[in-house]
Amino acid sequence: MNSDTRAAKPTAVPASVGWRLLALLYDAVIAIALLFTVSALSLVLMPGHKPVTPGSVGAYLVFAGIWAVFGAYAVLSWRFGGQTIGMKPWRLRVLDSEGGRPGWQPLLIRYAIASLSLGSVLLWCVFDKQKRGLHDIAAGTLMVRMLPKSAWPESPSTTRTP
Repeated sequence: MNSDTRAAKPTAVPASVGWRLLALLYDAVIAIALLFTVSALSLVLMPGHKPVTPGSVGAYLVFAGIWAVFGAYAVLSWRFGGQTIGMKPWRLRVLDSEGGRPGWQPLLIRYAIASLSLGSVLLWCVFDKQKRGLHDIAAGTLMVRMLPKSAWPESPSTTRTP
């Protein structure tokens, strides 16, 4: 059978909630480093280098700063590389509905919904046929698991000649 006539094999499949949780576990290490950085910066900026008082305006500003820094890490990673550091070992990637790189607005929506729901939107992955979370549905994105390159179909440019 000619390589032009056979059906193309997929290069990715929808990512299950298990793969997503593994990626979140890896990204937690990055989040801790970011948390320490924002906390240290808040201590440097506070008069007398004292911690903020719980429930104060300063505490809410530090919390908003942490949320924004986590969001910048996630959104910038998804936008420019399609994945965060925690997603790389599991070959996970965020795509738009056409399989391309999502725009800024869908990625910001995705982060806002996922973080404000404390991740509970991931539960919908269990019921959705495409394994999308509610944040993916709202943003028009899809998280996929890339198949190993050895499983990719050969294209005419990669076919070896004897």
